[in-house]
Amino acid sequence: MWYFFSPVERMLAFRYVRSRRAEGFISVIAWFSLAGITLGVATLIVVMSVMNGFRAELVGRILGLNGHVAVYSKQAGGIADFDQLALKITDMPDVIAVTPQIEGQVMATQNRVSIGAVVRGVRWSDLAVRKPLWDSLDEGDINRFRDENGVLIGREMAFKLGVKAGDSVTLTTAKGKATAFGTVPTRRKFKIAGVFHVGMYEYDSSFVFMPLDLSAAFLGYEKSVSGLEIYVSAPEQIATLRQSVTQTVGTDLRVFDWIDRNRSFLNALRVERNVMFLILTLIILVATFNIISSMIMLVRSKNADIAVLRTMGASGGNIMRIFLMTGASIGIVGTFAGTVVGMLFCWNIDTIKQAIESLSGAELFAAEIYFLSNLPAKVDPQEVLMVVLMALGLSFLASLYPAWRASRIAPAEALRYE
Repeated sequence: MWYFFSPVERMLAFRYVRSRRAEGFISVIAWFSLAGITLGVATLIVVMSVMNGFRAELVGRILGLNGHVAVYSKQAGGIADFDQLALKITDMPDVIAVTPQIEGQVMATQNRVSIGAVVRGVRWSDLAVRKPLWDSLDEGDINRFRDENGVLIGREMAFKLGVKAGDSVTLTTAKGKATAFGTVPTRRKFKIAGVFHVGMYEYDSSFVFMPLDLSAAFLGYEKSVSGLEIYVSAPEQIATLRQSVTQTVGTDLRVFDWIDRNRSFLNALRVERNVMFLILTLIILVATFNIISSMIMLVRSKNADIAVLRTMGASGGNIMRIFLMTGASIGIVGTFAGTVVGMLFCWNIDTIKQAIESLSGAELFAAEIYFLSNLPAKVDPQEVLMVVLMALGLSFLASLYPAWRASRIAPAEALRYE
C-alpha cells in the first residue's frame, strides 16, 4: 500500500498521526479510534472462534456417540432382521460401520437419589466406533462390560448417584409386565462396569450403555432392536447416502440423518453466529466514525499547512493521499493489534477463563448449560482474513471523505485569515 505514496506524503502523514500539543484533543480522539478498532477486531475474532469451536465440539461429540444415519422401525416391535439389513448397508460406499441398538428411557436410582436416564443397548465390539466413549474407557471397563454384563454410566451421573465402578445401580423402566393388578414396571439392579467421560454434559449425566442382549431382555425386545446406527466416512455429505439407505430398507422403516436429527440445534447455532457477527461489527463501525470525526477536526486545524503545501506545488491528489494515509494508518495499526490480541486470546482461552473464575469466584462456563466441560475455540483463517479485510476497508472508507475535503481547500481562502 505504501508503494503508492511518495516519501514526502508518508513523512507528513506520520507527522500528523503523532501527538502534538496544538492538536492534543484530536490525538485523544484518534487514540480512542485505534482502541475501538483493536477491541472490535479482537472481540470479533474471539467470539467467532469460540462459536466455531463450540459447534465443532458439539457436532463432533454428537456424531461420536450417534450414527450419521439412523434407521428405525415404524412398528412398535422394532427391526427383526437387523443383522441381514446391516450387512446390506455395510456394502454401500463410504459406510464405516452399522451397529444395532436398543434404546429406552429409565429411572436410575441409588443412595435415595433418582434421575432420568437413557439406556442404550449395544454390542461390546460396537463401542469402538463410538470413539469418545471408547477413548474414555480402560481395558478393565471393557472386559467387565463384555464378560460380566455390567453397564457403563457417565461421570456426572455417577457423581449424582454417589456410585463408582464396581457398585450397583437400580434401573426402572415404565415398560413392565402385565399382572392382575395392572402393569408393574420392570425394576432391576445392574453392576457398574465402568464410568465414562466424553466431555459432553448431556451424555455424561443421563446415558447408560448396556450389553445388547441384556438390554433386549430388560426393555422387552425379543430378537429385534429399536434401530440401526450407520457411521460413514464423510458425514458432511450425507444426503446421497441417505437416499441409498432409504431405497435399500424400503417403506417399512424410517431413515434419519444427523442433520435432520439436530436441525433445530444447528439452525440455532447458525442464527446466533450470524447475529453475533453483525452486532460485534458495530463496534468496528463506531470506531471508524471516530476516525471520521478526528480526521475532519485535523483537516480544519491544518488549513494553513494545506494552503502552504498547495502554493508550493502540491496537487489536490497529494493532499488527499496525505490525509488518506493518516486516517488509514489508524485502522491498519488497530486492525493489526486487534488481530494479535484476538489470536493470543483464542490460543489461551481456557487458561484465561480459569484465571477469571479464580479471581471473581463466579462460574463463567457452566457445563450443564453449554453441554461442554471446556471452553473451545477454533480459529478459522478465512474468517480472520474476512474480519481483517472488513476492518481495513471500513477504516479506508472512513478516511476518504475527510481526505477529499482537505484536497478541496483553496489556498487563498485558507490564508485569508492567517
